[in-house]
Amino acid sequence: MIMSILNQYQPIIYMVVLVFIIILLIIEILNRIELNRVEKRYKKLMKGSTGKSIEDMLYEYKKNIEGAIELVNEIKDDYNNVNQRLNNCIQKVSVKRYRAFDDVGSDLSFSIAFLNDKNDGIILTGIYGRNECATFAKPIENGISKYDLSEEEKAALKDAMTKK
Repeated sequence: MIMSILNQYQPIIYMVVLVFIIILLIIEILNRIELNRVEKRYKKLMKGSTGKSIEDMLYEYKKNIEGAIELVNEIKDDYNNVNQRLNNCIQKVSVKRYRAFDDVGSDLSFSIAFLNDKNDGIILTGIYGRNECATFAKPIENGISKYDLSEEEKAALKDAMTKK
């Protein structure tokens, strides 16, 4: 009885099996295409490696990243150190030339303020006269001198303190 049913529906069974085979072939072709695409991406990922596994590569990349982070932290520390030292360097300069004595022909006397970022530094003054020349240095702390300043020195100090 089963054989007779099979014989009766044999063309239909062949057609169904043929459709399944075609579907399986299409699925196999699609799988091979996807596998080739994955292999290309894998080869691109592994490019430059010497047969290492992905796990080994990830460990190596992690190690490289940790080294880069340490280097960045060292650079940050160096930058902060340089920045702190730079604050103590002369950053603001102002020059005022003037005539100290009426009998001298030109503006040959001068006052120069040299200040750091905290307005610490010195004022250097040179007074030129016909017979002599004198130079003075006065320390400045927080924009103030413990010595009396001339008007020209005050002007140089004020001008230097306003600079950035």
